Amino acid sequence: MTLTLPQWHHRYQQQAHWTENLRKYIYDQVDIQQAEKILDIGCGTGVLEKELNNITSSRVYGLDIDFGPLPLAVKYAPDSTFTVSDCLHLPFQNGEFNITLCHFLLLWVKHPLNAVTEMVRVTRANGFVLALAEPDYGGRIDYPTELSQIGTWQIEALKQQGANPLIGRELRSLFSQVGLEKIEVGLLGGQWKNTQLDQDFELEWEVIESDLYQNIEFNMQAGKLKTIDIASRRTYQRILFVPTLYALGQVHG
Repeated sequence: MTLTLPQWHHRYQQQAHWTENLRKYIYDQVDIQQAEKILDIGCGTGVLEKELNNITSSRVYGLDIDFGPLPLAVKYAPDSTFTVSDCLHLPFQNGEFNITLCHFLLLWVKHPLNAVTEMVRVTRANGFVLALAEPDYGGRIDYPTELSQIGTWQIEALKQQGANPLIGRELRSLFSQVGLEKIEVGLLGGQWKNTQLDQDFELEWEVIESDLYQNIEFNMQAGKLKTIDIASRRTYQRILFVPTLYALGQVHG
């Protein structure tokens, strides 16, 4: 079972909603309004490109290794420029961008240090490199406790897909190793309000089922776990927190 392109687009929008306030803070720190050119690596369906087009007059570029989502990205953010390429070999000149950023990307990259090195290479002196959000599933919190097994299974599924579920805690080290200056690393907070069911509950379960469709034990317990999840949300007990970290650094002038 895999998500459809519209489902992935919805997922990218959901992730962007989670980190919206954090991005506003980071954008202010790097004076994003003054950037002439911005590059987003791992752009997917262009969710961040549309945002950047709306809040800046910058020339915005999106890059993804997968061609599949880019036709939708072009329609969704028509004022941006999109290209297909590997983030380990960016097809741009040294110092071409004022800001180079990514969002939920590095966990999927086999050699994240090389990816951040490339981000630095294509960023101008005194420009900024931003990792807007990277999760750390090793610090995941689930309540009720019966649901904690889902997190354990998802960590293993991510590893099997080649992802690094602990990448969040590595951001400070990565940014330091590539020589970035004025590094800031932080953590996105969590808030839980008394809503009946989260608006994107079904999408969350579609992602879980997509990750764990080959897990026999999960498939045997999925119905029961989903029922517990629904009930705990309706009674305002549910807590799900995956630590999500950000990092920003300035290229040496």
